[in-house]
Amino acid sequence: MKVIDATKIRHAVIVAGRVASISGLIDPLTHLNLDYPYHRVTTCVIAERFEIGAKVKFSNTGFLFAYVDRSAYSHYGHVDLTQRVLDMHDAVKKLKEAMVSRRERERVVNE
Repeated sequence: MKVIDATKIRHAVIVAGRVASISGLIDPLTHLNLDYPYHRVTTCVIAERFEIGAKVKFSNTGFLFAYVDRSAYSHYGHVDLTQRVLDMHDAVKKLKEAMVSRRERERVVNE
């Protein structure tokens, strides 16, 4: 079985044969990059739906997998994963700061 659109793949956690959590879409720069083999996606567990609680499919040997076709990969060039992690950390920090600021403004308005 083949993945239809590799850009729609998501990381997920499977517990007791069901999707327990789902992240955002994969990043083609790391997951579908012929120039960055360290985190390349090659197979996916098949689930009934892209939603929490959906059942995953099983074969007689375990999970049922779909493979990513070679045509899904491209040359995207070098990926500086350290810089990407630092950028992600900064973005999360800014979001947290914005949430705290909003809560503080709401608290002042409600007093």
